[in-house]
Amino acid sequence: MKTNRRTMLLSSLGALACHAITGAIEPLNRKGKPRLRLSLAAYSFRDQFKDPKLMTLPRFIDMCADEGLEGTELTSYYFPPEPSPEFLLSLKRQAHLRGVAVSGTSVGNNFALPDGPERDREIASVKQWIDRAAILGAPHIRVFAGSPKGISQEEGIQQVVKAFKETCAYAGTKGIFLGLENHGGVVATPEGMLEIIKAVDSPWFGVNLDTGNFHSDDPYAELVRIAPYAVNVQVKVEMKRGKNPPEPVDLPRLIRLLKDANYQGFVVLEYEAKEDPFTAVPLWLAKMREAMG
Repeated sequence: MKTNRRTMLLSSLGALACHAITGAIEPLNRKGKPRLRLSLAAYSFRDQFKDPKLMTLPRFIDMCADEGLEGTELTSYYFPPEPSPEFLLSLKRQAHLRGVAVSGTSVGNNFALPDGPERDREIASVKQWIDRAAILGAPHIRVFAGSPKGISQEEGIQQVVKAFKETCAYAGTKGIFLGLENHGGVVATPEGMLEIIKAVDSPWFGVNLDTGNFHSDDPYAELVRIAPYAVNVQVKVEMKRGKNPPEPVDLPRLIRLLKDANYQGFVVLEYEAKEDPFTAVPLWLAKMREAMG
């Protein structure tokens, strides 16, 4: 069944995909040695952001600075519905004064939709956040492919490729990378990820490598395949093999595979475990520093 779907996909994408699969996009060629920069995702405090007394974006920036981090990832979900340029600039100013870089932000989009108003709104939202990222000084936006809605898997992939070709062209005019997260749907496997990355064929497109989102018997082997295309890395403290219960991430193994891919960029803790993040996040940041050397 998988082989049939793959064959149909290549047929539907036609010459573009065939050219891409044969190597139009090679792994990112980075000179020098690996450089890993530690950051923290605001999503780690998703429950606390529901109460402004517990967490706000300015307080989160201060937390990242107090933890001695190089970056702060300002997840878009915790911004006002229509953040003003003045609000965005206030966050940029605060981060600079506290000595942390805004490592990125995110958009919860779905591009695997048929042509129409809903898909148009998804594309417009990504472009809007590209503009906002440029104001923030964030070089990267975490984006999604999505799951097909009202169309087949093959048509969904084709729509995803078309949408990313359009949004990446716009992102390039602002100097913003779009990082496609391995997040189920049409990108549940390395094969699906790389087909889309290669078909989009943009210098402003890459992988947002999420360590917790592959669930095969050996998710580390799958991460190895997409690591050479990573423009951002998000570390979950747990991983899942098949139907087995979650297990703690093997940080030394993870850091080794990133260094083997000569990754140079932000490594972002995205804490999703059950323990209180105010207690657990500092402990995991310390473990990551030790593993990163």
